[in-house]
Amino acid sequence: MTPALMVPDARTLFDRAGRLRIMVVGDLMVDEWIWGTVTRISPEAPVPVVAVVDHSFTLGGAGNVANNLRALRAQVIFVGAVGDDAFADQVRNLLRGEEVDDSGVFTIVDRPTTRKTRIVAHSQQVVRADWESTAVLEAADRHRIAEFVRERAARCDAVILSDYAKGLLCREIVEAASRCRLVLADPKPQNVALYNGITCVAPNAAEVATMTGIAIRDDADLERSGLRLIEMLGCRYAVITRGEHGMALFGKAGERLQIPSVARTVYDVSGAGDTVTAVLGLALAGGAPIEQAMQLANFAAGVVVEKLGTATASPDEILALVDPAPQ
Repeated sequence: MTPALMVPDARTLFDRAGRLRIMVVGDLMVDEWIWGTVTRISPEAPVPVVAVVDHSFTLGGAGNVANNLRALRAQVIFVGAVGDDAFADQVRNLLRGEEVDDSGVFTIVDRPTTRKTRIVAHSQQVVRADWESTAVLEAADRHRIAEFVRERAARCDAVILSDYAKGLLCREIVEAASRCRLVLADPKPQNVALYNGITCVAPNAAEVATMTGIAIRDDADLERSGLRLIEMLGCRYAVITRGEHGMALFGKAGERLQIPSVARTVYDVSGAGDTVTAVLGLALAGGAPIEQAMQLANFAAGVVVEKLGTATASPDEILALVDPAPQ
């Protein structure tokens, strides 16, 4: 029988979080937000003129995984890369502001710090501009990052590999991470072969279809694709996120579970995959069965999709969805 997640289970996991040390390795970026209003169209071109009223920065990409873990009070060490530019300082300040250990953030002189600039007016994104390089890191840079991961991973309770296909993750780094007993990843389809032998992968359904070559039209296709992914990678679990259809679990030992979405409204799905991977890793590191870990991740995702932009879920917000009765 599948163990149902109850409020006491969730509280116990949250109480343990502060003692857990999680390493996040991945494509780090800074999200730049320009907020404003639109009252006219430009005389220069048929585009809106945004009157700026606010300007802010948040951690994006793999940085959002770290944010989600810190929101649940876990200890976090981050491993990634930034450029030799002003936005590298912005990233480091954001990490330190969240009390994330940034000693594994390496400066790469020949590439920019990845930055996504979004202009938002009346809660609607008008345009996005990206500054980035997706080239694979040079061998020397890959090696020094892998050495850092190899030295620290064995002392962590879990390692989460956050793949945004920006060139950081490689097989050498994945093998270094495997010194930890628990390794999870949210892989991009073009990089799926990198993650052979890790504990758990957590892609979305569209990514799984691309990875396996199986179009997912019904539950039978979903099961075939999940089992195929486990066979391809030799991983212990595959958790597939399905948007409004919830999540599905397939395990090497025969574990099977499908759960519906618990989101009351869906305002913005940006970063929901980061939340799922972060909470899965935290719950498994805290000793939860995979079924309860997935349920907790599903509740956390239900919280963040109700918020604009990349967001996090607090323990209280998650508990309110686990049991909507007054606590």
